[in-house]
Amino acid sequence: MINVVPKPYQTPHPPLFQPFASSESTVRFCAKEGITPILPPMLPVFEEKLYSVYSEVSGKPRGQGVGVLRDVIICDTDEEARALWQDSGQFSGRAWFEPFGFRKGVTDPKTGKMLTPDEIIEMGYAYVGTVDTVLKGMEVQQKRQPVDWVFAYTYNALVPHPKLMKSIETFW
Repeated sequence: MINVVPKPYQTPHPPLFQPFASSESTVRFCAKEGITPILPPMLPVFEEKLYSVYSEVSGKPRGQGVGVLRDVIICDTDEEARALWQDSGQFSGRAWFEPFGFRKGVTDPKTGKMLTPDEIIEMGYAYVGTVDTVLKGMEVQQKRQPVDWVFAYTYNALVPHPKLMKSIETFW
């Protein structure tokens, strides 16, 4: 057993989050311990099982107590945002996350086909584009996944600082 020293001053303690919660065992643990699982982008065939497990174990309604992780790049045009995302989110996804299996969640288990960048944006798995495009994606995602938390993933060293700051401020 590991104890936190000093003990948290706040009672109850601040919320705890588990990023990249993509396995049933992780989501089950989170539900038992009152931790918010943060699900990476996953097709409904994978999401539904995890939502069901969390709801069953925690006793909370579907989506309550759960969060999602989303790339966020907002620009004046969809083309500019997609170009920045290609050089940041898509690049790091392929280079850093894919080798650890994180693209499996957006790969159809029957066909082996991965979602295209357009499909990822349209389905709300990444918030990339103008304010209007991002809002449409958020609405689609929230209808499919009514969650309490959205964690914005940005690429501090891969997006020019002024554009990154404008994107963060616009999303905020």
